[in-house]
Amino acid sequence: MLRAQGDLTGARPLFERALAIRERALGPEHARTATTLDNLALLLQDQGDLAGARPLCERALAICEKALGPEHPNTATSLNNFASLLRAQGDLAGAQPLFERALAIREKALGPEHPDTAISLNNLALLLQDQGDPTGARPLFERALAIREKALGPKHPSTAISLNNLALLLRAQGDLVGARPLCERALVGRFI
Repeated sequence: MLRAQGDLTGARPLFERALAIRERALGPEHARTATTLDNLALLLQDQGDLAGARPLCERALAICEKALGPEHPNTATSLNNFASLLRAQGDLAGAQPLFERALAIREKALGPEHPDTAISLNNLALLLQDQGDPTGARPLFERALAIREKALGPKHPSTAISLNNLALLLRAQGDLVGARPLCERALVGRFI
């Protein structure tokens, strides 16, 4: 709750305490311990401590792969979190196979129309855009948007994110006519 409210300093000792409790109660290799490691890593990333977040992401991923298996949706979440960290660190080449693997797991385990699949599509599209590949990014953004509109509805915040991401890509390509209605739809979804 504190992290969601922006109180990153107040949230950190609570995440650290939760991690200690889970390690003691469930063990250091338990899947729920991995979830807490991922949450703490995300908090550190939000605080700008990318170096501190990395070993937590690596450990969470290793636990998920061992405890749940390499094709489990929670493993995909850890892959996504680690890839997002690598992207934030500027390691785009290292992030790409992790995003691709997370997407493949989610498509297989959850289905091609699941909202979590849309998360993976969106993140991979952002990475491709960072790599200067708007042609590769666009269909991924479009697919993520279609999934979110169908599964979550046109006014959901995640749908607005997809609208905005696609609009920004079109704008960067000089397609202002195509970008404008997407921006307008994103704004309507956020404020109505």
